[in-house]
Amino acid sequence: MKFHSIILASIAGVILLAVFGITFSNSDVSHDPKLRIAYFPNIGHAIPIVGMEKGFFQNSLGDQIRIETRVFDSGPQAIESLFANSIDVAYVGPGPAINGFLNSENNNVKILSGAASGGASFIVHPNSEINIASDFAGKKIAAPQIGNTQDVSLRHYLSENELKPAEKGGSVIVYNIPNPDIYTLFVKGDIDGAWVAEPWATILETELDGKRLFHEEELWPNQEFASVLLIGNVNYVEENPEIITTLLKSHSETAIWINQNPIETRIVFNDFLNSHLGQSLSDNVVDIALSNLVITSDPISDSIHSFAKKADGLGYLGRNGYDLSAIFYYFDTNSIEGENNT
Repeated sequence: MKFHSIILASIAGVILLAVFGITFSNSDVSHDPKLRIAYFPNIGHAIPIVGMEKGFFQNSLGDQIRIETRVFDSGPQAIESLFANSIDVAYVGPGPAINGFLNSENNNVKILSGAASGGASFIVHPNSEINIASDFAGKKIAAPQIGNTQDVSLRHYLSENELKPAEKGGSVIVYNIPNPDIYTLFVKGDIDGAWVAEPWATILETELDGKRLFHEEELWPNQEFASVLLIGNVNYVEENPEIITTLLKSHSETAIWINQNPIETRIVFNDFLNSHLGQSLSDNVVDIALSNLVITSDPISDSIHSFAKKADGLGYLGRNGYDLSAIFYYFDTNSIEGENNT
């Protein structure tokens, strides 16, 4: 089944989950202590999806710890829930992670680990002639919501190539719209290209004959940048150090398992989509999308600071400057075995 019909049902379900606070839990028994985890239904969030679906997280934490999971569609939703103390940890992109840290009371939201590197691309519509950066002039380009990872990367790319979006007096029309709407406009030929994360990049390429002009990691030093991070509420972390330390160990071990078992990861991911969202993706789309990511617990700290510099240059971090010196929450690494910092 084509993904445009799949995603309509999927996003509707995700929105309901976010609005009404519906959670998935491994148990109907209500008891403390518990751990509330948020993540997205996309391949970049393979660690929490596999960790939950395969029971890795629960087995590590034991039956006495109840895990509740909440599935969101965007980073800002997860950050708001962290602020509201309705979740304890969340998997998000660097943009929401940075904003969560800077805007939380006493910088109470911090990065605990990496989860994925790369996995975003610029896809050109088959009827649009975009081959080099200067070809962006006069074109209609889409990216997800303002301030998210792909939006910052797109706008920084324009600036680096002496181009401006239309609202800044330039000729490039930038649409900040949800990924399903990007898909729809791509189908209609109403946009010339899109800067999107996986699996959307592969969907536009394989289903709609889009041309992958470049992988975003090609623009980064060492061709790597943090695209998914695990962040947490510091109050919860400091009140439950054993739970978080155990989670981080399982998180890292799950990353290793994913890298060693890509086919089973695809099966687990599609089973998750089927059970929680009602539909799945083609094996080909998932395989390609997963191959375009590096699943890793390395937060690639240099890329976080680089991303913040880009976002600040675009005016996204306010007028008073910013300080990320305490954005990472540091643990005793001797207590966390099996780190996967590939």
